Amino acid sequence: MKKYINPKKSDWLKILARPTQSFEAVEPVVNEVFKAVKASGDSALATYTEKYDGVILSDFEVTQKEIEEGSSKISEDLKEAIQVAKSNIEKFHAAQKTDRVEVETMPGVECWQEKRPIQKVGLYIPGGTAPLFSTILMLAIPAKLAGCDEIVLCSPPDKQAELNPAVLYTAQLCGVTRIFKVGGIQAIASMTFGTETLPKVYKIFGPGNQYVTVAKQWATKFGVAIDMPAGPSELLVVADDSANAAFVASDLLSQAEHGVDSQVVLVSTSKTLIKNVEEEIIRQVDDLPRKQIAQRAIENSRLIYVEDDETALQIINEYGPEHYIVCVENEDFYIQNTVNAGSIFIGNYTPESAGDYASGTNHTLPTNGYAKQYSGVNLDSFMKSMTFQKISKEGIQNIGRSVELMAEAEGLQAHKNAVTLRLKELKTSPLERGKSAKADRGV
Repeated sequence: MKKYINPKKSDWLKILARPTQSFEAVEPVVNEVFKAVKASGDSALATYTEKYDGVILSDFEVTQKEIEEGSSKISEDLKEAIQVAKSNIEKFHAAQKTDRVEVETMPGVECWQEKRPIQKVGLYIPGGTAPLFSTILMLAIPAKLAGCDEIVLCSPPDKQAELNPAVLYTAQLCGVTRIFKVGGIQAIASMTFGTETLPKVYKIFGPGNQYVTVAKQWATKFGVAIDMPAGPSELLVVADDSANAAFVASDLLSQAEHGVDSQVVLVSTSKTLIKNVEEEIIRQVDDLPRKQIAQRAIENSRLIYVEDDETALQIINEYGPEHYIVCVENEDFYIQNTVNAGSIFIGNYTPESAGDYASGTNHTLPTNGYAKQYSGVNLDSFMKSMTFQKISKEGIQNIGRSVELMAEAEGLQAHKNAVTLRLKELKTSPLERGKSAKADRGV
């Protein structure tokens, strides 16, 4: 890991740069695949699945028999662990439900807001070096709670043209309606346009590598929404002498093992802690099955020493980490003043792994600094807010003149006329004529 001691503020952006390719380098490949899938459908999917995943497939949809066979390979202990995670995630996301908001803004003018589910959603579940069945819990559970009609899942097949058994078991457990053995750019393109086999969806969710991230953003050019730009995983830990160096090192390595393009950062006000964490990383990494991946990710990572909490906080908010661990004596200062982070983990006994799997919060989070403007996935991500208004005769008389004046000022005469006609009709109605006659007589 590269070490920096009291870096100048002018160097922060360079120091905190993510190890990602530019979109310009990735976009030509994404554009090529999108054009092919749009034009050739399943045929293009077969071509790119063979090219990128090394398998030949003619049927992409997972059958019920495959789901049952895959589920039978899962140990009872793992099934129980998944059930525990499912329960916690359901509890946390169900608590996010909100009631209808209703207001009478003025007499006779009723306005309200209701939330309705997005009917068709697509879930992308990374495979590659680590089949992330936990991501299914994070996406399918809130989709089901929201009431989405169609929940489509795409994940890349292994060399045997199969999906990981845990992926199949978790998908069925959480209510996924259709499962497909399609990965990478071609999966995002297929959910964008639809093919002979795969349905088009309205919104695509899920993390992925840089190609998947750009593909999701490319999908928005064709009217499909996405959850957020979620690329290679990242973690920032802020720690001082109150932190356990072994714990901090384990957290940094837990993110580093995601992929060679992952990044981990330690910001500390203690040189002693930084030294101890370095030693622990060297000690712990040797025991990891994914040692080579973790070591390459560590090369992209940073150890930053600063003299005070205020400077540390400025660096953290500038970075905007996806995952953020606060392990300091003065934790309230950081918790209250951090404004840019995806998900926050507090204290020596709150590993980021807990949020990745089973605490209940969602692990699909904004990366690459997008925590400055995006939220992580939540129940509302699978819903849209719709507003309603109902105006009575009394209401249109109360609000009408204001609308007429504003429409006229903008030069939109038809807008004004839509109100004027109604007001005139009310003035000439028998009821209004009776009221007017009474007024004239002073009644």
